[in-house]
Amino acid sequence: MVESDKEDRLYLDDLTVGQRFASTEFELTRERLHEFATVYDPQPFHLDDNAAKQTLFGGLACSGWQTASITMRLIVQSVPFAGGIIGAGGEVSWPQPTRPGDRLNVTSEVVEIIPSRSKPHRGVVKLRSETHNQRNELVQVLNATLIVPRRIDAKGKSSVA
Repeated sequence: MVESDKEDRLYLDDLTVGQRFASTEFELTRERLHEFATVYDPQPFHLDDNAAKQTLFGGLACSGWQTASITMRLIVQSVPFAGGIIGAGGEVSWPQPTRPGDRLNVTSEVVEIIPSRSKPHRGVVKLRSETHNQRNELVQVLNATLIVPRRIDAKGKSSVA
């Protein structure tokens, strides 16, 4: 896991619309796919090659929730928001399945920044994160609403008006 120093963390005041973040890669092995599906999403198209061939996936497919979990890991590693990645809602879609052996990477973009009027020490960031495989095929889109702290001065005021 990539750790950033506190000084490297970004606050709401540091962000700009259009700012982008890129992750490293994560390889989804057959073993990881099977382990996750066995525990969290035990459906035949995640666990059985022959059964999966008979479905709309046409072969073994990773659980969308596993793709989402991998995406979250990569966002945590690549988006250095102060206070962490604190979700306040969002929407996820899977345009196509993730397959065993896929190497995933995430590109995230700040699409909106909304300072809070009632809570001046924080605000909301809308972040769009796209997960691609090694063939640059889009396997997940996450539009997330995140809570991000603002920089506060010694008097407890936001350092940016």
